[in-house]
Amino acid sequence: MSLKMRSSKPKSPTSSPSLPQNTFQTSRWGASITSGTEERVQTRAENAEQALKLSKEIDSLLQEGRKQLERRKKATKILLLGQSESGKSSFLKNFQLTFAPKHFDSERLVWRIIIQLNIIGSIKTILDALAEECEPLGPYSSNAGSPNTSKSALLYLRRMRFALSPLFSIESDLLKMLAPDCTDSRDMSVRAGAGWKTLLRRKSSNHDPSESWDVRPMLTPELDPTPVFAAQRDDIIAFWNDSEVQDILRRRKPRIRDTPGFFLDDLSRIAVSNYVPTDSDIIRARIKTMGVEEHTFLVERGRDANTEFMITDVGGTRHQRASWAPFFDDVQAILFLAPLAFNQMLEEDSKVNRLEDSLYLWRDLCGNRLLVQANIILFFNKMDVLASNLAAGVMVKKYVPTFGDLPNDVPTVTKYFKDKFRIYHKKLSPEPRPFLSYETSAIDIKSMGVLLSGVREAILRQNLRHGDML
Repeated sequence: MSLKMRSSKPKSPTSSPSLPQNTFQTSRWGASITSGTEERVQTRAENAEQALKLSKEIDSLLQEGRKQLERRKKATKILLLGQSESGKSSFLKNFQLTFAPKHFDSERLVWRIIIQLNIIGSIKTILDALAEECEPLGPYSSNAGSPNTSKSALLYLRRMRFALSPLFSIESDLLKMLAPDCTDSRDMSVRAGAGWKTLLRRKSSNHDPSESWDVRPMLTPELDPTPVFAAQRDDIIAFWNDSEVQDILRRRKPRIRDTPGFFLDDLSRIAVSNYVPTDSDIIRARIKTMGVEEHTFLVERGRDANTEFMITDVGGTRHQRASWAPFFDDVQAILFLAPLAFNQMLEEDSKVNRLEDSLYLWRDLCGNRLLVQANIILFFNKMDVLASNLAAGVMVKKYVPTFGDLPNDVPTVTKYFKDKFRIYHKKLSPEPRPFLSYETSAIDIKSMGVLLSGVREAILRQNLRHGDML
C-alpha cells in the first residue's frame, strides 16, 4: 500500500511577515516617554525661574532692609516722653510744621474732621451741664428744672438738642469708623499710627507723584459735618454766647475753655462750608492715641535739608509706661514734657497731682543707666495755662504747701519748680551732664519754631561730638 505524503502549501515568497501585536503600543509608549521628559524639563525650568525670581525678591528685601537699617543709624533718633495730656502731640505737630511743612500741609483737611469732632464734644459738655441744671430728675420728668433755672433755659436746651441731633448722628457714625470702641468724641482714642488718617483721605486720580498729596475728606455727605455746621452756625454761636448758658456753666464749673480741643470761640470762621484749618487750628486739635507712634520725616529746607528725624512717642498713660524701656536703645535725645499743672490731677488717678507725677517720671529718667549717653531736654510746657491760672488767683501753696508765701507770679513759680527738677537731675544722673530746660507753649507756633530750631542744632552738634567729628 502506497502512502501519499500530504505536504503543506509553500508560502508565497512575496507575502510579508505579520507585525508583532504590541508594535503600536510600543510606539505610543516611546512617544509618551518623550512627551513626559519634555514636560519635566519645562517644569524644572519654570521652578528654576520661580526660585530665581524669589531669590531676587529676597535679595531685594534684604538690601532694602540694610538700607533702612543704615538710614536708621544715620537718622537723628528722638524719644518724646511725658505723662498723658502733657502736650506731646502738639509738640510733634510743631516739629513737623517747622521742619517738614509739606508733610504737615498734606494732612490739613484730615484735621478738619477732628476739629469738628472737638467742637461737637464741647457742645455735648455744655448740654450735659444744662441738663444737670434744668433736668435734675431726667429729661422726661414733670419736676424738671431747678429753682435757679428759668423755663426759657429748659426750652433752649430741648430746642438745641433737636436742632443739633444731625451732628450727634454724624459723630456716632464717624466714631464707628475711626474708633469703634468709643461712643463719645470727648473720649475718642485711636490706635497709634496713621491708620485713622488713611480713613479720612484719598489720593486724587490725577495725582502727580512728584507733588504732595491731594488730600480731601474721604467722606460721603452723610458723614461730613461741614454742611450741618454751616447751616446751624448762627444758632450754635448764639447758644454759646447766651448769658444764661454762661451762668449755668459757671455754676456747674465744667472748665470747658481749659480742655484740649476747645474751638467754640472760633465758630464764626470754622462753621462755614469752605473751612480749611489754619496751622494754629491743627496744633490745637485734640485726638488721643493709644500705643507707640514712630514718625519719620526729612528736613525739607535749610542748610541741613534731607536730614532724617525719627521721633517716637511711646504714650504717657500709666499702663503704657512699662513699655518705655525697649525704646531707650540708641536714642540720641529725649524731649521730656512737664506741664506746670500744679492744680490738676491725673486723668487715670484723681488722687495723684500731675506735677508730682511728672517729677516722679523725671527722677526715674535721670537715674536710668541706659540713658547715660542720651541728651535729656526738659520742656516746661503749657506756660500759657500756668499764666492763666495765676492771673485767675489760683494759689500755688494751696496745692504745693512747700511753696509757702513766695510770690504767686509766673517767674517765681517757674523758678521754684525748675530748681526741683534741676536738683534731681544733678543728684540722680549716673554721669555729669548739662541740665537743659525751656519754657514753652505748644500753641505759640512762632516761638516754638525758633525754639525747636535751636534744639535741633544742639542735638546735631552733640551727635557730632559723640562721633568725634567736632
